[in-house]
Amino acid sequence: MKKKRILFAVLGLLIVIAVLAGVKALQIRAMVEHGKKTVFPPDTVTTVAARAESWETSLSAVGSLAAVQGVTVAAEVPAKVVEIAFEPGAKVKRGDLLIRQDTSVEEAQLPGAEAQVTLARSVLARDGEMLADKIVSQADYDAADAVHRQAMAQVATLRATIARKSIHAPFGGRLGLRQVNLGQILREGDPIVTLQSLDPIYVNFSLPQQEISRLRPGLPVRVTSDAFPGLAIDGRITTVNPLVDAETRNVQVQATVANPAEKLHPGMFVNAQVGLPVRKKVVAVPATSVLYAPYGDSVFVVVEKTGGGGKALRQQFVRLGERRGDFVAVTGGLKEGETIVSTGVFKLRNGQPVVVDNRLAPGFRLAPEPKND
Repeated sequence: MKKKRILFAVLGLLIVIAVLAGVKALQIRAMVEHGKKTVFPPDTVTTVAARAESWETSLSAVGSLAAVQGVTVAAEVPAKVVEIAFEPGAKVKRGDLLIRQDTSVEEAQLPGAEAQVTLARSVLARDGEMLADKIVSQADYDAADAVHRQAMAQVATLRATIARKSIHAPFGGRLGLRQVNLGQILREGDPIVTLQSLDPIYVNFSLPQQEISRLRPGLPVRVTSDAFPGLAIDGRITTVNPLVDAETRNVQVQATVANPAEKLHPGMFVNAQVGLPVRKKVVAVPATSVLYAPYGDSVFVVVEKTGGGGKALRQQFVRLGERRGDFVAVTGGLKEGETIVSTGVFKLRNGQPVVVDNRLAPGFRLAPEPKND
């Protein structure tokens, strides 16, 4: 009797479970059917047509700036500094006096040396007259001539030493930090101040050897720097090194750019972009229209729904190329003239119905200029 009750209880529990499962299955089926019949409202999107453009071919590299002329002005002879005639950071012209060293010893010796020249010249002139009358020998005349030449050389040496102790700017440019003090005893080669010619200025950079056939002097170069956002300075290639680096297989290139405002300084890192005469055709789309993903980049193409009734999205995977300004080049997967969503692609999905409204569509430019607020 006890076993029958247990059996009935188990059967009853199974029946209850079966009924509950059936009810749940009916609910799920109803939800699925309702989901199939549900129509999501279309999302509003902005669009743009993929357009074919002719982009200038360019080569990019990271380079460094170097002065066309740059030296550290140094002392030529040992002496004490008696005058400093420049201000650190000032702009100087060629020949401007920088410092003057003590020349008192040479100036004291100069009158005596000049007197020796005068005496030797008189003796030489007198011996010349006597040589014509055969009163002195040729050897005596030659000795007097040698003494005269030695006296003139001594005067020239003193004057050269005096001149070398007045140090002038070898060329025009911008001075650096002063490295001497008044009264300091300078030795030969001691630095005084740096001098850099800043306008124009060199840009040195390297490019792979595969590009050497396309490089030549005269090609335009555009230089930009993170230190001056939005500033682009144009120049031209002046030298292509005929020697390729055997270790890196790169070729050194030097360009010259104007720098009248002296914003660029030697030693700075810059971005150099070489413009090539050949232009290439690309299909350009706004960079904001691309959905970037690890498994592949894609865009959403706006198409007509099958059977009409509005527009929908078709997710199209694409291959991307070079990026310029607000645009990116599509090298595969998209045709010219196809209409794609231009903004907000991260929230879209394949097959989603949409409504196009371009009243608030942003403007896209190849060379955007950020505003300074």
